[in-house]
Order: sequence, then structure tokens, then C-alpha cells
Amino acid sequence: MKRKLLKLALLMLLMPVLAVTAGCAAEEKSAAAQSTDSALNTNSAQGTGGIKDIYAAYGIKAGTCLSDAMLAQSKYTNIITKNFNSITLENYLKPDYILSRVKSIASGDIVVEITPRTTALLDWAKRNGIPVRGHTLIWYSQTPEWIFHQDFDMNKPLVDRDTMLARMESIIRQVFSQLNKSGYLDMFYAYDVVNEAIMDDGTYRNSLWYQVIGADYIWYAFSYADKYASESVKLFYNDFNEQIKSASIIKLAKSLVDKDGRSLIDGIGCQAHLNIDDSIDSYIDALRAYSALGLDLQITELDVAIGSRKNPLNATEAYLKQQGQFYYTLLSRIATENIAGTAKVSAITFWGFADSLSWISNRSAVLFDSALTPKYAYYGAMLEHDRAGF
Repeated sequence: MKRKLLKLALLMLLMPVLAVTAGCAAEEKSAAAQSTDSALNTNSAQGTGGIKDIYAAYGIKAGTCLSDAMLAQSKYTNIITKNFNSITLENYLKPDYILSRVKSIASGDIVVEITPRTTALLDWAKRNGIPVRGHTLIWYSQTPEWIFHQDFDMNKPLVDRDTMLARMESIIRQVFSQLNKSGYLDMFYAYDVVNEAIMDDGTYRNSLWYQVIGADYIWYAFSYADKYASESVKLFYNDFNEQIKSASIIKLAKSLVDKDGRSLIDGIGCQAHLNIDDSIDSYIDALRAYSALGLDLQITELDVAIGSRKNPLNATEAYLKQQGQFYYTLLSRIATENIAGTAKVSAITFWGFADSLSWISNRSAVLFDSALTPKYAYYGAMLEHDRAGF
């Protein structure tokens, strides 16, 4: 299998880079596409090798998000250990899961508490030798409003800028300190310091972080993370619709330097919440632009939805094939760009793997259906052209 895929990669370098979007790929039915008509089953998808083994040839980690529901049954964990060598906790490192209002009120200062639900997931990853992406420190969403108010009481006014900067620094310091003391920090190879701070029009999101501190809250977040994180943890800015607002994200990344001009940011996280009608050409152009910064580049939350958020479509055979073609074309082009040096993607994290566990379960966006039958999308992710719906 690996020899076949490496041969494919070399052939792709000798040919013009594919410029096939999911839409036009659906029109390019070939004889090879007919070979996908046979039934797909979980056992074949869990045979020798998995996604991680394929991507290793291109210098790419393959990851997924992890929840406690996924740990509850071996049918899920078997898929994870077979296919992925990177884990992102889906929820339990987000601010509203690690900030304790009761303890903050009692102490008079913000208190971070890494809960048993979080450590259970980290313990599983540790036992299985799987590295972790941290997600996320500073975010407008899933962040409790009480942290912005005097005495942590939402009936009282917002705190001033200096108080909020002190609270931000305390949160970041405590997260890294507690992970270190608990023996988990050496598992982390990357951490999303700031998440989703830029709007599609390039302006800053009017979050409470922005309102209380100002636009430089992002600079301070990276400055504090740079101060307290270990050298082995790369610090990321992470966002969605990254192909639309790439110019603004690149401008932000260039501004994140200390007084000596040293960069405080190590990488850009591209969430890649896409749908089958998105332009792959535009997405690859964005990855090239980010790669030109010289920073690490990671795809952090990949899924490819059938239909839009407002208009989910039924997962017909035709749409599932189009989805498989999209996954194949996007990911094979990323592999090719990596080989050519025009993109520098070091990790690709799929935001879940089974439709029943996906945050957008009604849009059939990931690799396995709810019965854990591998979809054309899985074979697209495996870079198996002949089984990806063509």
C-alpha cells in the first residue's frame, strides 16, 4: 500500500497539480469510480495500517478530537489507535471546563481546576503514547462571563484592563503549571493560545476580551504563553474560514513579536470546517500564503459537510461520493504541496471520525457513518483514489 501511494505522489509531482474542486470532481467520473460500488465495511478500514501510517510519508501527523463518549467503547478506541497519532480534547481543556467560579470566589483570584474528566482523557492518551494538541486558552466562546466581572459576580461591573490582564496571565500560568505538575505537559506538542479572534471581514471580534483589554489582548496572550509554556509546546493562533480572512490572520501573526523582534507565535491553526461545494483551489492558495510566513501550519478541525449549516442535505450516494472525492483531492494536494515545499502542513486533525459523534451530526461530515462503516470520505482521507467515490 505505501509503495503504491508513494508512486502516486511522485506521479503527481510530474503532472500539473490537480485543480479539481469537489464540484467538478463529481463530473469527472472514470472507470475507476465504478470500483467503489462494492460494500464497504469496518474491518477493511481497520486492516493493516491507518491514516497516520499513510501521512507519515509526507511528514504529517494524523489526529482526531477525543471525548469521554469515545473512550466508553472499544469500537471507538480501536479506530483511534489504528488511524491517529495526535489527540485534541474536544471540550475538556476549554475555559468553561477548567475555570472554577466557586474556588475563584473563595480565593479572591481566578482559579484553574483540571478536572477528573480531563485527566481521564489525558491518561488514556498517555497510556497509548499519543501526543496532544492543547485547545484552547483564550476564546470568546465557551468562556464563562463571570471571569470578566468584579468579584466574579455578573451583577457587578466589568473589571478594568489591568485586572483582566492579571487574570489572563494567571489562567495561562496555572494551565501550564498544573499540566506540568501532573506529568502531562510533555505530551503536548502544540497549544491553541487564541481561538477565533478575527471576523470574516478582517476586524477583531467584539468579545469581552476585546472590550475589557483592547485589541492587544492577543499580543498579551501570546506573551504570557511564551513565558510559561515549555519550549517543546508550539504556540498557535487558530481560526475558521481561514481561507477567507487569510490576509488579516497573516497581519496578526506578523505583529506578534516581542520588543526584540522575536516571534511569540509558532504556528497557524486552520480549522478547515468545509463543505463539499467549497473551492479547493482557494483553500490551497491560503495554505501557501500561511506557509510563506515560515511558521508551522496545522489543519486542526477538519470536516467536510454535506450541505450548509442552514441547509443540511440528505447523505445520498451521490453526495457521499462527492464528499469522498473532496477529501481525496484536498488531502492529496496538501501532500503534494508538502513534498514540493510550497506548503508546510505538519498535522491534520479530523474533528471526529463517526457521524454519530460529530458536532454537526446532521451533516454527515466525517469519515465513518453512525454504524462505523467507513465512507468514501475515509478512503479519500487514506488517499485511496479508486475507493474514494471516483
